[in-house]
Amino acid sequence: MKYLIVGCGRVGSTLAKLLTAESHDVTVVDENPAAFKRLGNHFAGRVEVGTGIDNDVLRRAGAESADGFVAVTDGDNRNVMAALIAQRMFGIKKIVARIYDPPRGSLYRELGIETVCPTTIGAKIVRDKLMHMPYDSVPSFDFGKVSSLAVSLQTGDAGLRVSDIEQAKLIRVAAVRRGAHVFVASPDDVLEAGDEINAIVAPEALSDFVAKFAATTQDVPVVLSA
Repeated sequence: MKYLIVGCGRVGSTLAKLLTAESHDVTVVDENPAAFKRLGNHFAGRVEVGTGIDNDVLRRAGAESADGFVAVTDGDNRNVMAALIAQRMFGIKKIVARIYDPPRGSLYRELGIETVCPTTIGAKIVRDKLMHMPYDSVPSFDFGKVSSLAVSLQTGDAGLRVSDIEQAKLIRVAAVRRGAHVFVASPDDVLEAGDEINAIVAPEALSDFVAKFAATTQDVPVVLSA
């Protein structure tokens, strides 16, 4: 796959090295040539000096044939502008822009731009560790509106039905891992000790979800469901 990354800061450079290590074709754009030092001497991709909101720069970087586009400069406005140019001028299908201001996220998503907000993600991780929540958290769907949470069931949970856990429009069990087998959950499925469930939980139902499992998972490691 061919990826174009605008911004060669800590995130952009790390992402570029990860993608090239997976044998993807990567081009990094930054207006500061010194920023490319973060890529190291053995970077297998390409670099292009210039701003990510310049059509000619993006064209030279290969935007016309890119499969994915990432904007991770230090400025929200520049990231969104670059993403819009990639979307509307070059027709790139997969676009991700980093933003620091959470309220902007929903607006940009309405424009068809997927956003990642370190502010929201970081706050959620700190909150989970602060509260010692008895589950692992997968990155949020829709960036903060709902969360994907995984719990490993203990002996006291055996016999629960999926419908006992779910709440309409608030908690939905998506999948169950039982040994080496993973299956899509149905309301009538009876759960067993050792099952790992993955649930989609709305913010207002987090307390109910935690309370249901807190007694049985307090001292037991939880394995993240795939």
